[in-house]
Amino acid sequence: MTRSTFRQQILHFGRDEDGSIIVFSLILFLLMVMMGGMAVDIMRYEDTRVTLQQTLDRSTLAAAAMTQTLDPQDVVADYMDKADLGDQLDTVTVTESATYRSVLAKGKVDLNPFFMHIMGIHELPARAVSQAEQGTDNLEITLVLDVSGSMTGQKIADLRGSAAEFATTMLQNDPFGRVSIAIVPYNAQVNLGADLREKFQATHVHGVANIDCLELPDAAYDTPAIPRDLDLPMMAYADLYTGTNYVDAAVSPTDDSFADPYYGYSYCRPNQENIVRLPSRDLPTIVNRINALTAGGNTSITLGMKWGLTMLDPSMNGAYQEFIDDGLMDAGLSDRPYAYDDPKVQKVIILMTDGEHVPHDRITDAFKTGPSPIYLSPNGFYSVFKSTLPGPNNYYVPHLDTFQATPFNGGGPAVQQNWEDIWATLKVSYVAWQFNARAMSNTWGGQVTAFYDWYDAMTAEWKSRAQMDAMLQTTCSQARDNSVLVYGIAFQAPNAGQQQILNCATNPGYYFDAANGDLLRGAFRQIATNLTQLRLTQ
Repeated sequence: MTRSTFRQQILHFGRDEDGSIIVFSLILFLLMVMMGGMAVDIMRYEDTRVTLQQTLDRSTLAAAAMTQTLDPQDVVADYMDKADLGDQLDTVTVTESATYRSVLAKGKVDLNPFFMHIMGIHELPARAVSQAEQGTDNLEITLVLDVSGSMTGQKIADLRGSAAEFATTMLQNDPFGRVSIAIVPYNAQVNLGADLREKFQATHVHGVANIDCLELPDAAYDTPAIPRDLDLPMMAYADLYTGTNYVDAAVSPTDDSFADPYYGYSYCRPNQENIVRLPSRDLPTIVNRINALTAGGNTSITLGMKWGLTMLDPSMNGAYQEFIDDGLMDAGLSDRPYAYDDPKVQKVIILMTDGEHVPHDRITDAFKTGPSPIYLSPNGFYSVFKSTLPGPNNYYVPHLDTFQATPFNGGGPAVQQNWEDIWATLKVSYVAWQFNARAMSNTWGGQVTAFYDWYDAMTAEWKSRAQMDAMLQTTCSQARDNSVLVYGIAFQAPNAGQQQILNCATNPGYYFDAANGDLLRGAFRQIATNLTQLRLTQ
């Protein structure tokens, strides 16, 4: 073969494409086999990792629950064994205190690949980490609950059921006893109960059993808590609301309709159902107190909120210790109320209403207690000293419609009456008409004027609605400034009430508009969940 022929054959071979597709196909096939094998190995790896992760998540959630009585490490190991992953559990770390538990679990699997080893990968390490925690810090909770007259019927039943369920959830998830619950029922007033009232500087004490409502001066709103050394007039127990017989004639002071007081419209009633309840950890006691709540009276959200915040204020610590010493509180609550800035404490108010502020009247301080100008004879007839009249006949005798120089003394010497005695036996309207209107004028117009002279002196509106709204928001700001969580629930409340509760809540996420009983129950459930949340953290 000549050199020229050889060269031509070489060039022809270089240009010849026969069989090249076979080589390319073999290369593609090899690549497809490798990629398919990698996919299989990756799918096996991901399936193993997900199974490991999900099992660890379930196990740590179960182990971290504060209600879990088994050893957390044993719980995690048991979950892994039942999933045939026991040998894949690496470590379990438990961190807990009386009010907190965290469980951190790590697992690993060294998976042998089927195909990736041809690329030099001989091991696929699957790793999973799960951490769950649940904690209730030292929780101080005050339920500030509207028990006004509009709550009568199904609404008070819905409130009882919802609040009782909340208390049950909180305390059953608190095996270490770190949650305490106080209850502040309110209508137009807050009935403290005798024990709590004695811890404050009450004035004008009338001595009526189970009537322990105190009136708050403006100075009470200067600080988060009502100062225990501030003079607080006791609310008089009197019939301000029913009328008398406005005739120019004597009406018997024992007349059932026109003289005897009727307390059915009173909002500070002589019963134990709606008094403020001290902090407690005893679930049956708390539930029984909630289920005993009754409805009646007008609405004063500001007073309920003010006493609710006072029950959480550190200034009450001394009073609580005295209650503990007297056996009226659990000794385990001796450190409460904690300081506002204690990092291990959370203070919570749940403020609920179905209404809006309604101004209410009261007996003014000068007519609450102490000597009155009214005298009672042994045979039941009254006389009234009129200091503005010239002597000597300054004593008006209503049943005789005459004036005389001394009190009427039928059956023996007349006894000067204290105002609290008068309100225990006579209507305010009767006193103003019989003891002043008839005494000071013989004409209808003059009698009406004289009636209101006394009536308006004896009674006064406490605050306007706008003032009550402003006072409420002052207290709400004080609570927020001291890191107290305020949850607000408006239960079928009018727009004005809804707005006040929304403005009071810590933020809009802490406000619930409950249009029916189911939503009320849902609001309490959500709050309980927020306060005792069990969650995965990684």
